[in-house]
Amino acid sequence: MADEIVVKELERVVVRFSGDSGDGMQLAGNIFSNLSAVLGNDISTFPDYPAEIRAPQGTISGVSGFQVHIGAKKVFTSGDKCDVLVAMNPAALKTNAKFLTPQSIIIIDIDSFTKKDLEKALYNTDDPFAELNIHNQVIDAPITSMCKESLKDSGLDNKAAIRCKNMFALGLVCWLINRPLDHAMHMLQEKFSKKPSIAEANIKVLTDGYNYGHNIHASISTYVVESKGEKEKGFYTDVNGNLATAYGLVAAAEKSGLQLFLGSYPITPATDILHYLSKWKELGVVTVQCEDEISGACSAIGASFAGNLAVTSTSGPGVCLKSEAINLAVIAELPLVIVNVQRGGPSTGLPTKSEQTDLLQAVYGRNGESPLVVIAATSPTNCFDSAYMAAKIALEHMTPVILLTDGYIANGSAAWKIPSIKDYPEIKPNYVTKEMQEVWKPYMRNPENQVRYWATPGMEGFMHRVGGLEKDFVTSAISTDADNHHRMTLTRQAKIDYIANCIPELEVQGDKDADLLVVGWGGTYGHLYSAVEKCNEEGKKVAFAHFQYINPLPKNTEEVLRAFKKIVVVEQNLGQFAGLLRMKIPGLDICQFNRVKGQPFNVVRLVEEFTKLMEEK
Repeated sequence: MADEIVVKELERVVVRFSGDSGDGMQLAGNIFSNLSAVLGNDISTFPDYPAEIRAPQGTISGVSGFQVHIGAKKVFTSGDKCDVLVAMNPAALKTNAKFLTPQSIIIIDIDSFTKKDLEKALYNTDDPFAELNIHNQVIDAPITSMCKESLKDSGLDNKAAIRCKNMFALGLVCWLINRPLDHAMHMLQEKFSKKPSIAEANIKVLTDGYNYGHNIHASISTYVVESKGEKEKGFYTDVNGNLATAYGLVAAAEKSGLQLFLGSYPITPATDILHYLSKWKELGVVTVQCEDEISGACSAIGASFAGNLAVTSTSGPGVCLKSEAINLAVIAELPLVIVNVQRGGPSTGLPTKSEQTDLLQAVYGRNGESPLVVIAATSPTNCFDSAYMAAKIALEHMTPVILLTDGYIANGSAAWKIPSIKDYPEIKPNYVTKEMQEVWKPYMRNPENQVRYWATPGMEGFMHRVGGLEKDFVTSAISTDADNHHRMTLTRQAKIDYIANCIPELEVQGDKDADLLVVGWGGTYGHLYSAVEKCNEEGKKVAFAHFQYINPLPKNTEEVLRAFKKIVVVEQNLGQFAGLLRMKIPGLDICQFNRVKGQPFNVVRLVEEFTKLMEEK
């Protein structure tokens, strides 16, 4: 007879699915996170892909993971450690053992823990748990063999049946966290709508996994995470950063009344932006998958000259290749949005991992004095607002804008309240008017903000050319005059500097008299906010300032930073933003905390570091 199962109510639970790349861990994780969002939980996810396209099966380099943090109230990170670890093979167990706590529950497919499997994962003994010093509760289910038995009459062969084992594991997790299966079943029916037999097989295995949890003869606690936060009323969906970025660009095109054009070349982890936008032709979106990064940028510049909202998407290596074209947009003063989904570098580096190492490349990585705007999204859902604002600034100030996201927030997801486009500010490009026809020149400017007036092909009386050669400030003709070049250089910089008047001022969260100000930028917001919140709960006086606008900086930046005696700038690089702040604000005394591991920050580790800094004299 089974022992009585204890149900524990928790504020939050972290589940990590892990296995081979072909084990379907991303799908299982996505369904579980969507299911939790539908039930009212807040969620934050972290897909952790292997760098190799298809590493040898069962090896450590081929382990794929998906971590989801579900909370009764707002959660800001995907979690430091996991409460539940699904390890479909010994390699997954070894790779993810560092994420366990003494209380974590482990679910394994015991059928995949043979001697041969252990050898592939480079174990030295026949007991992986003893070798890894793991003493946790383990549900060692024969998942592979049970999937075969479950589907023996389905008409599927063994290979197809085994592909469903991720759903058995998901069913077990749903039992463990007390999640009903209705929504998961609906998602599977939609995903495999053209293959009803596959949908039916996955649903059967999902149900069998859930029932197996009910029937196992083990004393184990299950969890429940009831939604307690009062969410704003509206329609919610689960979005990752790349999808939110694509939505934001479409919204900006609609608000500005322009056609959206994307010229792009596929590159991890930015490719999904191209995939999403290519499906939305009915919204007037035009996408071109170009033969290389340079043509992707140049096609977008051509579309911009023609009067479109022009975008090119890439990651760090692609920005290197696009830099000459971006410079053309700078000197031609054409609106262009460059989305850089940062990844681990240099060169090919860690293509599926996340870093913040492209900051100085974005600000200065071109020849000559080449100023442009740099914005950094702070979360998966903030990618929508950041993309919208990047487009607005590009169109209204006739400049390229680099939007920095990163692999963590681009692939990670969160619950997002679908906004009303009516709530977003209008976008008014600086067009020429008929009254200017007699005096207009291509580089004639608004004297207040130095933005040149935009004339698009087909406007009668405004035929013109722009290009990469320096132009005369007055006549707009090609000029090599030294004084004129200096004047135009200052003018282009002044145009960017003026934008500080058009962006939000820097806000400080927490005590204005705090002993320590934590400064961050971009996609590390959730981890830094959580660490500061934890410090404050422990009675430590810590404040937090996070930058979304990098170039130009918010106009109150110096005032805010000089108000604190001790500042730590926290980055996933070796100090690029810290160096930029020192250069922009001479004499600023700041500390640094830097990690370049391709993985998110650890909140507990951040709290330790902040505490140590406050104790230092």
